[in-house]
Amino acid sequence: MKQLSFLLLSGWLMLAAQTGYAHALDPGYLDLRQLTTNTWQVLWRKPDVNGSPMDIDAVLPAQCTQRRGLDPQSDGAAWIATWVVDCEGGIAGQTIVIDGLEQQRNDVLLRIQPISSEPSTFRFTPDTPVLTIPERPSTWSVLTSYFRLGFEHILEGWDHLLFVFALFVLVRDPWRLVGAVTAFTVAHSITLALATLGVLNVPGPPVEAVIALSIVFLALEILNRKDGKLRLSEQYPWIVCFCFGLLHGLGFAGALADIGVPTDDIVAALLAFNVGVEAGQLLFIAALSALIFASRLVLPALFQKAGAVATPVTGYAIGCVSMYWLVERVSGF
Repeated sequence: MKQLSFLLLSGWLMLAAQTGYAHALDPGYLDLRQLTTNTWQVLWRKPDVNGSPMDIDAVLPAQCTQRRGLDPQSDGAAWIATWVVDCEGGIAGQTIVIDGLEQQRNDVLLRIQPISSEPSTFRFTPDTPVLTIPERPSTWSVLTSYFRLGFEHILEGWDHLLFVFALFVLVRDPWRLVGAVTAFTVAHSITLALATLGVLNVPGPPVEAVIALSIVFLALEILNRKDGKLRLSEQYPWIVCFCFGLLHGLGFAGALADIGVPTDDIVAALLAFNVGVEAGQLLFIAALSALIFASRLVLPALFQKAGAVATPVTGYAIGCVSMYWLVERVSGF
């Protein structure tokens, strides 16, 4: 109970100390919806950076009228502009540029919705700010694109990574850890698929709050851990991870909903996204394991001395951050 009170107090203090600084982590979004043979409706969503739109701009193909949009307006989370263009001859085989993206750390998602075919999704990165629109994306391009989306999403999702990190600290047995991570992946794959197919429809804010609460639970398990006596999450980590994985899958679904899934390749997109998430989790665990191994090898004496205090300090650190997220997300309902 003392640990929970401390974590709750820390969460409120961290929230009160927030200065309003924000940096864009969400990707930009460019949506092209075909209205007639040569007419397209454009929606251009720029990430918000400290109250101003990110310094990037979408440049449409040369044959399109008004290649750049009007000044965007803030909706509180991003900066949005909409306009209609005429693109003589269509846009297939033409190039779209995100000007200034090479100077940023964000990606930009492009969703094209033709009248006569299924929507398709593409991705601009700082290394590839120019894309040529294909006639129709192949299944292989869908697989590679959504694998990368899943891989990058887990590595950029701090709450999901912190959950995996807490699991790494708590579960010492390698096989139990692998089983727990696998159960987590299976569970979030189920709810991600159900939400994407429209079977489940859960509001995002409560899901994000419960995700933070799941990390608080693991932090308390770490702090209450005793040698020679296994906690529930240590004895049956796959059960705990499966239950929480169902919730995290709904969080992934919210991110994937913003991106969109090609309905003619929905199975390939979901499979690739989940495999990408799993690959990101395993890479993160491998990096943590390598760091622990190197510490034992290079500084064995210091590692042994620090071991006694490292676990409770890590538990409190995880708990403070996750409690801050919980308080912030609940207060934002």
